[in-house]
Amino acid sequence: MGPIGIVGGAEPVRDGDELDWSARRALLSRELPELQGELEVAQFPGGSANLTYLIRLGDRELVLRRRHRRDASVPPGERDRPSGLTHERPPPTNPGGPMTDQPVADNPEADDVGVLTGIRVVELTMWIAGPSAGGLLADWGADVIKVEPPAGDPQRNVFATLGYGDLPVPGFALDNRGKRSVALDLATEDGRAAMDKLLASADVYLTNMRPNSLEALGLSPQQVHERFPNLVVTTITGYGLDGPDAGLPGYDIGAFWARTGIARDLVPRTSAPLGVRGGLGDHYTGLSATAGLLAALLQRGRTGKGRIVETSLLRTGLWAIGHQVVVQETFGRLESTKPREASPTPLVNCYESADGHWFWLIGVEADRHFPTVTAAIERPELLADERFGDAKNRRKNSTALIAEFDEAFRSQPLSHWKERFAANDVWWAPAQTFPEVLEDPQIHAAGGFVQVSNPGGEPYRSVNSPITFRGNPLRTTKPSPTVGQHTEDVLREVGHLPAP
Repeated sequence: MGPIGIVGGAEPVRDGDELDWSARRALLSRELPELQGELEVAQFPGGSANLTYLIRLGDRELVLRRRHRRDASVPPGERDRPSGLTHERPPPTNPGGPMTDQPVADNPEADDVGVLTGIRVVELTMWIAGPSAGGLLADWGADVIKVEPPAGDPQRNVFATLGYGDLPVPGFALDNRGKRSVALDLATEDGRAAMDKLLASADVYLTNMRPNSLEALGLSPQQVHERFPNLVVTTITGYGLDGPDAGLPGYDIGAFWARTGIARDLVPRTSAPLGVRGGLGDHYTGLSATAGLLAALLQRGRTGKGRIVETSLLRTGLWAIGHQVVVQETFGRLESTKPREASPTPLVNCYESADGHWFWLIGVEADRHFPTVTAAIERPELLADERFGDAKNRRKNSTALIAEFDEAFRSQPLSHWKERFAANDVWWAPAQTFPEVLEDPQIHAAGGFVQVSNPGGEPYRSVNSPITFRGNPLRTTKPSPTVGQHTEDVLREVGHLPAP
């Protein structure tokens, strides 16, 4: 057997550092008995305290963290993380990905190592916003350790609490796949000590717990930052860390949708606020948190210092609806949403076909797109109608033009309009139902779904995270963990429990 390739970094080793290769070899021999003493390890000339090594053996990968000798004078937050096996990735399915049909060995762009391999995230979260951020990081290769109370994240049982009975919760599985679960009672001294060992081994601390609850446990963003100044501390709240309502509980329906004005803006002024789907604002906010913490990790790579990264459902919702808010701020007024039949933009509006399918015209540049739509519906006389001669008149007479479009579109099934739109370069999009979404070939081709392994059963399909790293597409991933599934293993890794 030849040597196993090891990938390392390039930062200089500090004076006096030693690499205990005999211990490393013993560890690998235990984890990979098939090596039978034939492992060869090259000493890299550089590395940092938090360096990760990737060891490849056939179709298996092991990620190991190097340990320097401990210095008792170094504060706990600045100590190096413990060494040991921290992450194992299954062999990828179709590692060449959609970019090429070449096998990975012949594809120079293919890389089956997650872009965040070697990054450890300790996640103290529940419900959706926080777990979704950790879920993205896990999809991208980070070692995400989900710390839960012994009873588990309440999202695990959300259907039961809503009166639907004891059903599986696919949304929980979506946001928590690929993580490791550690169950800790943080109300106890031992639980808090174990949490500190986890934080000392981490790159990121991610939480969406309410600030006052965290402070009582010694785990508020500021408290953790003071103890572990090299840690990127990321906090997600409903309404922010400052201000009169900072301590209020916040779900996305309240903080993201309602308080930012989104729910009112989506319907006519005289209508009740729109009924919204829970979780949508949470996922926006999880993505915001992910962007912020990755930026802080980049900065830490330059400065060696961590920082507190803050986002909230409120701030993210405000940013999402920002175009409307700045119009209100600039002009002192904002045109209200109109019913579909009276929309001021007939070429950016939804219509129904003869077979009951809805679709949107997306002709934002109305003067450019009006001729193509009239050609598709074979109504050239509308171009000569003075009511619709330019954008200003079409807006003034939008109700009449929408009525003309309604009559035309309801005369034929959607299949007819697909052909007519393609022949006349009409810009449009179907307003699909979720069953249609699941079968949409473009969503599949764009990598919208991923296979999740299922111990004891067949793999199942789930929604993919929204980013593709070309050459390294996520095709399969591990399932979400059971409560406390990895407690003993992880606590041994960080030295809180003795080795077996």
